[in-house]
Amino acid sequence: MTRRDFSERDIHMALDGELPGEERMAYDAWLEANPEMKAKSARYVADRAAMRAAFAGVMDEPVPARLRQVVLGEAPAKASALRSRWWLSAAAAVMLAVGGLGGYVAGVDSIARGGGDDDQLAEQAIAAHVTYAAEKRHAVEVPASDKDHLQTWLSNRVGLKLVAPDLAAEGFQLVGGRLLPAGEQGKAAMLLYEDAKGERISLFVTADSSATSKGTYTAEGGGPEAVYWLDKGYACAVVGSLPPERLSDVAKSAYGQLVAGISS
Repeated sequence: MTRRDFSERDIHMALDGELPGEERMAYDAWLEANPEMKAKSARYVADRAAMRAAFAGVMDEPVPARLRQVVLGEAPAKASALRSRWWLSAAAAVMLAVGGLGGYVAGVDSIARGGGDDDQLAEQAIAAHVTYAAEKRHAVEVPASDKDHLQTWLSNRVGLKLVAPDLAAEGFQLVGGRLLPAGEQGKAAMLLYEDAKGERISLFVTADSSATSKGTYTAEGGGPEAVYWLDKGYACAVVGSLPPERLSDVAKSAYGQLVAGISS
């Protein structure tokens, strides 16, 4: 097989199942070698899941006859041009949803997500983890060796008294942390941890949440899992590729220490 350069277009083709099978191995290797593109792929998968969730109430409903008439060119001739254009747009949207979001649109980052606050938190946390956990030299902005400054800096920027959980009992040591954007004008803290085998998990925390929720989230295409909580004006998610039970145990420990630090 002749090796070729891949691009963002190939990410969409892969998500739509249109990437030729003989190119899949080379594509996966390219994705692993390009953390930025891998992060985009994760965001697109998360966006697709959110879009499906937004249309979940109508996905299985039959398309109204009048919308089918418009799409098939059978609308009454007396309908005004303006009304026809409106119904055509509505019909196209419904058909797109019913058709399984075929032809995934480039630039989907600009589309407002239809999922709840918990899904958005998990998606942001997973995207950040995919982007930075694979980095060797630039995974964090402030290293664990400067932990006091890291906690003070992130606390001031995020608007929470943030204490980096001690996860040594779970086999993880703090690598460091960084500041990230979150939502509209919001900020989030990301703390990165690593075990003796080099496996990394991350803790994503933001103060921009008015919801109350908890659960787990995995993007439709697979990848890291997020265990998340939203409560009392803050939101956090622990992300990693550990076995579910172990990730849950680590998340509970991190969550308990985080809440204790915020409340103290």
